[in-house]
Amino acid sequence: MDLATIIGIVLAFGLVVGAIVTAGSILTFIDIPSMLIVGGGTFGTILVNYPLKHVISVMGVVKNAFFTKAESPTDVISQFMEYANRARREGILSLEPIIKEIDDVFLRKGLQLTVDGLEPQAIQEILETEISYLEERHESGAEIMTAFGSFAPAMGMIGTVIGLIMMLQNMSDPSTIGPSMAVALITTFYGAILANLVFLPIAGKLKLRSKEEVLIRAMVMEGILAISKGENPRIIEEKLTSYIAPKHRPQSS
Repeated sequence: MDLATIIGIVLAFGLVVGAIVTAGSILTFIDIPSMLIVGGGTFGTILVNYPLKHVISVMGVVKNAFFTKAESPTDVISQFMEYANRARREGILSLEPIIKEIDDVFLRKGLQLTVDGLEPQAIQEILETEISYLEERHESGAEIMTAFGSFAPAMGMIGTVIGLIMMLQNMSDPSTIGPSMAVALITTFYGAILANLVFLPIAGKLKLRSKEEVLIRAMVMEGILAISKGENPRIIEEKLTSYIAPKHRPQSS
């Protein structure tokens, strides 16, 4: 679980709600028609803009912002050093019993291709295709969340315009102007809150998660290709270490 995402959302909403309660009543900011306009309108426009299957699948991507923890690059290096040393001592076929115990589908597939004797060029093409489609799926998820963040404020403005029109039709009673104006502005408030406290931050976190996962996949592919070529474990270590920022590299490197 990503505590930063959870803490960030709770903190942001907590401070906003705290400020509202300090200044008045939270009930003032609850308006069902405004919720329907912003929530229903935003979701409807997303369905117009994207195929239904993409909107449904984005839920699986969004969970990455809350529950996925990126694998440590140093752990990847340690793992491949073990594989490389074993392959050097006992041969590439000695990795076959290990493959069944690997949870990572990408790593398992790459090692299996290596054990099966495919040429490094063929392995690289297959793994690069896997990475490409991974980036495409992640990019689609982040794009849809960004679209949510763009449409929510727009629907808030539409709700405000609707409220103002209804208010102007009842100008005969000046005492209702203030409350009517407040209700009209609530939809803008809902749209701004959803966009800036939920949708856009999640889109940003998904983009970061995608970069982290692609980096790990690139390291894994580099390690697999090096093993398939029978390179020295020390050279493999140097290659994989180059993916890490200097200040984060193992001291031994």
